[in-house]
Amino acid sequence: MINIVRNRISKRKKCRIMLMFRRYTMVMFVLLIVIWGSGIPIIKIGLEYCPPILFSGLRMFLGGLLMAVVAALWGGAISFSRTWHIIGISAMFNVVLFTGLMTFSIDYLPSGLAAVLIYMQPILVGIIARIWLGEALSPKKITGLLLGFIGVVMISVFKEVSEASSLTGIVLGITAAFVWAVGTVYVKSVQEKVSILWLVAGQFIVGGLVLLLVGLWAESWFAIAWTLPFWFSLLFTAIIGVAFAWVLWFVLIHEGQASSVSSYTFAVPLISILLGTILLNEKVTLSLFIGSVLIGLGIYLVNRQAAESSEISGNMREL
Repeated sequence: MINIVRNRISKRKKCRIMLMFRRYTMVMFVLLIVIWGSGIPIIKIGLEYCPPILFSGLRMFLGGLLMAVVAALWGGAISFSRTWHIIGISAMFNVVLFTGLMTFSIDYLPSGLAAVLIYMQPILVGIIARIWLGEALSPKKITGLLLGFIGVVMISVFKEVSEASSLTGIVLGITAAFVWAVGTVYVKSVQEKVSILWLVAGQFIVGGLVLLLVGLWAESWFAIAWTLPFWFSLLFTAIIGVAFAWVLWFVLIHEGQASSVSSYTFAVPLISILLGTILLNEKVTLSLFIGSVLIGLGIYLVNRQAAESSEISGNMREL
């Protein structure tokens, strides 16, 4: 009898937690999109004062140290002997490969073109999650992912079509999107085996150290100009762009389908360009308006499909 009462109390607590999560999910998405949307221009500021690999390593390592403090306080106990391989694989895909390739892509390309290539990730996540996790990839979801990507192309590439682009940068951007997609689906597949806070802290400390070592070998530490703009870029991207944003990202991935959550990142280039419009008085073009509509419609279709699937599965459980 006591166990039954405890189980009922536990279920009620879980229901309350889920309700609270659903209420704050949209707030978390908005915060994440705004942070990542402003991230590419701020990274570009830092790259003016620091070589790309060293800059990536510094912001990853600092973000990881901050998250280690948070994980020690609220992440619970962790057995590194059982989870070191999970942290290592996640660090390789989500930090070393993705961050390194992304930083070089941003350095080689205009920010809009870099964004459209990197944010091919939701489409790749949808395909990989279908193969790896067995997530549904219905015609409606496929249509939504494609509409979102077309919208990103319209607001990013058309805006900077006259600017010089690099084939090397394009290849780096596409590869960055692929390894990020693999890393996202991998984390989704092992999410029950490790604390999210410790995973974020561990992957950025390990990945940051690897990037720093590579940077010290391939680049010059003395090439860093320790100016106020550099410190602003470094601290913002380490504390907000790495530690805070990636915790939000993995929490959202943990609670939802990988492909559905990833579809929201289509809005990141839109936010990046809108911030330029507001802060730099850039013009709102027809391609920006049409691209925004397509992105919104794409996100709606992908997540409408996910909601319908959840409702059906819930009804089946009740039967």
